[in-house]
Amino acid sequence: MKITKGVKSFPHTFNRVLARALIVAGFLFALTPRSHAVSMGPGPGGTNFGPAYIALDSWAFSQNNTNWTSNKGYAPVSFTNLAYSPLGDWESLVVNSNNPTWLQYNVREINGATNLTVDAGSVMFWFAPSWSGTNQGGTGPGEYGRLLEAGAYTTNSSFGWWSLYVDPAGANLYFSAQTNDSSGTVTTYLAVPIAWTTNYFHFVALTYCATNTALYLDGVLATNGPPLTVYPGQDVLANGFFIGSDSNGIYQAQGLFNNVVTYSVPMDAGTIQSTFNQEYGVYTINPYNTAMVKMISADSSPSFTANSYSAITGAGYLQWVANADVPYGSNACDVWITSTMATTPSNGVTSMTFTIAGGLDYSAYDAFVTGYLQTPLTNSIWVWLGQGFRGNTYTVNIPSVNAFLILGTAWDSNGDGITDAYSRLVAHIDPDAPAQSDAYGVPYAWYIQNGLSVSSALLDPDLDGLKNYQEYRYGTRPTVSEGFGVWTTSGQSSIP
Repeated sequence: MKITKGVKSFPHTFNRVLARALIVAGFLFALTPRSHAVSMGPGPGGTNFGPAYIALDSWAFSQNNTNWTSNKGYAPVSFTNLAYSPLGDWESLVVNSNNPTWLQYNVREINGATNLTVDAGSVMFWFAPSWSGTNQGGTGPGEYGRLLEAGAYTTNSSFGWWSLYVDPAGANLYFSAQTNDSSGTVTTYLAVPIAWTTNYFHFVALTYCATNTALYLDGVLATNGPPLTVYPGQDVLANGFFIGSDSNGIYQAQGLFNNVVTYSVPMDAGTIQSTFNQEYGVYTINPYNTAMVKMISADSSPSFTANSYSAITGAGYLQWVANADVPYGSNACDVWITSTMATTPSNGVTSMTFTIAGGLDYSAYDAFVTGYLQTPLTNSIWVWLGQGFRGNTYTVNIPSVNAFLILGTAWDSNGDGITDAYSRLVAHIDPDAPAQSDAYGVPYAWYIQNGLSVSSALLDPDLDGLKNYQEYRYGTRPTVSEGFGVWTTSGQSSIP
């Protein structure tokens, strides 16, 4: 049953407080805050909790930051040919171009603030290559791709160099340095084999000091090495450091960077593991990243009746377990989750069992899940699990140990066939807006019903020669190639 704005049985105060009861109950399991949030500075993750490590600086690389400033507000020295990607934690920096590409920051700012220390400290970041290693069936970057670098490599070690980089095959990760002793020596402190694939994010943490060096991959210690004794001098560091390339923009990492953080002290293994655990969920649940996504919205079964249309309906991933004796709610929006139990087997899939209590009979309640909470809740990346009914117990398998499960009501403010909860959490459209179609006249509900973004009118996911808005006009399926291409001899679509 879809509840529309014309129904008068809901208290207005309840609607105002909970935005027309879009979200009514939630259950949190195995989710803890980001451990280095205290160190992120202004910007994402700025809440003060976690261990007392204070970052030198951090870079969230949010797309609304067109000048690439750090979270503390420091602008880069120079940059060129950079791009954004929707993959990762909302957006990511892309360093991958056929032209010279670089992003350069000061090691030390004019006011004395330090962004990077090369003699002792830590660097943590998420990176997804635009390539696959030769050991994964790809070609690798084809060059020594720099992830983070200060100074410059020289054959006679006449300058000074400090670099974390991958080999041309994309099969090994190195941390090396040179001083300016003209000996021609390269000191490689750390070397780790890797097996990376396209667009799959990995958490890289490097720690170094006068007693030890260590490299962690995806939260786990990969290797440790000897004390750090070789690094560039202050004259070299005056040229700053580079994220994703060398100083000439030639030896590019060819990939995506997210949430780079620097510290002046070596981080401990427990904090690194905790940080990985707490941030990993947002990468595996990002619906744009098909290389990583472990959770996508369930298939829906659109419902058509004489009086209503529901674009997103059906049990989805929810598996019915049993009936349950639970109290009724005061109205259809007075509903909550109870009798929760979560178990995580060795494969990392969390089996979640819960009961829907309250509410009224015949109202279907949407269940949503996210692997990473943000403020406001609608900024989180949510997926639709399915619909359940009051007085029923369900089990759902969630491929993440970090998750927040929440219910939405059947309230549909504008009667467009999409619940307010789904509109806000998944589709990210205004459920109150009277215009529920795009510039091409395609209803948002059609996109959502077909598992598409409401901004995908000009895309052709099934590669059949018809863009999505054209598929709507012809009545064809936008995600199934049906051999239906309409093209003129000039190469332009015959449909405007």
